[in-house]
Amino acid sequence: MTKLSQKGVSYSRALLCAMALLIGFAPSCSAHNGPPFPILEGQHVGPYTIALWTHPDLGTGTFFVLVDPLPGRKVPNDLRIQIAVQPATGRLPEAVYWAWVEDQKGQVEYKAEAQFDQQEVWKVRLIMNSSIGGGEATSQVIPTPAGYGRWDLLLYALPFLGVGFLWFMAIAKRRRLKKEQTEQTA
Repeated sequence: MTKLSQKGVSYSRALLCAMALLIGFAPSCSAHNGPPFPILEGQHVGPYTIALWTHPDLGTGTFFVLVDPLPGRKVPNDLRIQIAVQPATGRLPEAVYWAWVEDQKGQVEYKAEAQFDQQEVWKVRLIMNSSIGGGEATSQVIPTPAGYGRWDLLLYALPFLGVGFLWFMAIAKRRRLKKEQTEQTA
């Protein structure tokens, strides 16, 4: 084995060890593959215009409700939001979950978590109540498997790591050839 190939193997081992350490100590995360997506957008519910976005993971799914008051009004502090979910088949009774306020730098956003036990069509009902009025809106969603957690990082990084490794090997080979040429001319 040449010195260059020994260096390449040792660099590969070091890279793999570093990745294993990073993945091993990475905080656990639970999200479906991809960003949240809207299931209601620009919907008028009572005196509000709302957008309902979701991360519909099997197990615990997350809902984000963005609330805009009508022009000239303000979102009242007593606004209460609930998310109700039920399988479209009716095999389970409707479950209702309270949403809480998330501070989003001036944008009023509520967040709720709901439980999904099977990958099937679920009815979603948004319920809003406040001193200036309320209302409801409905939609549907299909929960998705949550993925591999911390292993997703490695899975999605593999193509980039492969290209980086090939690039590194090409540069190392180029340097070796340049060095051999300078040694032969000297």
